[in-house]
Amino acid sequence: MKDLVNLNGELVPGNEPVITLNNRAFHFGDGSFESMRIVEGRPCFVDAHWARLTTGAGLLKIILPEGLDRGSFEQQIIELVQRTGHTSARCRFTLFRDANGQYRPERNTGGYTIEIAALQDPHHILNENGLMVDIWPEMRKPINDLSRHKTLNCQYYVMAALWSQQRNLDDCMLQNERGNIIESSSGNLFIVSNGVLYTPSLTDGCVGGVMRAQVINLAIANGIKVYECSLNPQNLLAADEVFFTNAVSGIRWVGTYRTKRYAHRLSGILTDLIVASTMKA
Repeated sequence: MKDLVNLNGELVPGNEPVITLNNRAFHFGDGSFESMRIVEGRPCFVDAHWARLTTGAGLLKIILPEGLDRGSFEQQIIELVQRTGHTSARCRFTLFRDANGQYRPERNTGGYTIEIAALQDPHHILNENGLMVDIWPEMRKPINDLSRHKTLNCQYYVMAALWSQQRNLDDCMLQNERGNIIESSSGNLFIVSNGVLYTPSLTDGCVGGVMRAQVINLAIANGIKVYECSLNPQNLLAADEVFFTNAVSGIRWVGTYRTKRYAHRLSGILTDLIVASTMKA
């Protein structure tokens, strides 16, 4: 297997320095990223990832690099997968403002990297054991236009993950400035009550996850009711199931929230639907 990285359309060794020290992604977290699942050598949900990438670039006022379009986006990922030999993998596409300057950049031209990391499981697989989780109490995520996008400023999620680690938890849930529960440190949040799916609205400040949208669409297509609404800790106690979603892991079901225990029937059904949808793509 070859260790390679795509830097602005060129394949370079992945075990050597790729970006310079003055890169704005390193200095200022100035950019965004997409994490994608590679299944059987092809990226999943490319249209959704491309749409979010371009929308985020517009919000950040980063001009997409010349020659980077929907077609080349997918083709460069596939080429890197083929050259590395990792047919089941995590792919990260990082977009950064490729310019000098301090907070005020000298220009808004974008640059990018594409990285591939091998995964063992060939498809999205539901976790065997339910996650142990709690609510992260130390900080609250603000609600603004940036909160829906995967920018390179991930400090809230890092701090939340560290808090979970220190308490021997698998993950934790974040709250917004109003006290509503909006997501986990690693993905979007869904709860199930009486066979109905509920997930926080984007207006509450959660990330507009690609897998979140897939789960909503698959549920509706299969006759499962879905509501986007504000959620609070009381909703967790009344739920039959709780699960988290992201594009790489798919669905991860929660087994325990404090003294509350959960099942995972619908989580399993939706995981099967996700796998089937990736096989059709």
